[in-house]
Amino acid sequence: MTSERVREALSGFVRERDWGQFHTPANLAKSISIEAAELLECFQWSDDGDEARVREELADVVTYCTLLAERLGLDLDDIVLEKLAVTSAKYPAERSKGRSAKYDAL
Repeated sequence: MTSERVREALSGFVRERDWGQFHTPANLAKSISIEAAELLECFQWSDDGDEARVREELADVVTYCTLLAERLGLDLDDIVLEKLAVTSAKYPAERSKGRSAKYDAL
């Protein structure tokens, strides 16, 4: 999901600042939630968020997700594909196409 180039840049950025000591899984998970709330704030009063702010906040969310996955030794591609397989089983296309109902209401 994130390229090797991005992972290396993040790793170097964190290393140069000695911030890894603060990147516990709990702190990173909290940061994801905080940044996701800031992303949501871009759409608080309008469905059309300011593109520059959305880009910044989305980058923050992805950054913390990437750092958490790395800290836990998880491959983002693998865990997303695993989750997609589970979700595909819960939401078969023939029953869920064009519907927003939860899987137990399909």
